[in-house]
Amino acid sequence: MKNWIPLFICSFVIFTACKNATKEYLAAENGLDAGREFITSCNEGNFNKAAFYMVTDNANSALLANTEKKYRENDKEGRQLLRQASINIQSVIEPTDTTVQMTYGISGDTTTLHLWMIKRNGIWLVDYKKTFK
Repeated sequence: MKNWIPLFICSFVIFTACKNATKEYLAAENGLDAGREFITSCNEGNFNKAAFYMVTDNANSALLANTEKKYRENDKEGRQLLRQASINIQSVIEPTDTTVQMTYGISGDTTTLHLWMIKRNGIWLVDYKKTFK
């Protein structure tokens, strides 16, 4: 019986550590927050978190996978620059109560980008495929 106690304690510690390792993300309060969280997650290379803030469908998943592939193709210095980049929001347009379009750039890049967020079932999410239309 005494031999089982250390085994039980070790098992409990490992189980607790594994359970705490999973991260839960907070839902975005508005379209701007969803877009910001999505962009920041992509720049940091955290594509699981980016997917959390994105509408889940085949087209969006494929585009996010392509974005991840491009991110991984960068060398170490390129990825570090993205992680340190800031988001420069140029405009935010709200055509409806459930749609937000953000025009932005990333520090160190002159490209102007657009991102669409929609509110679905009370949750703000990025509709990534609209970015490329």
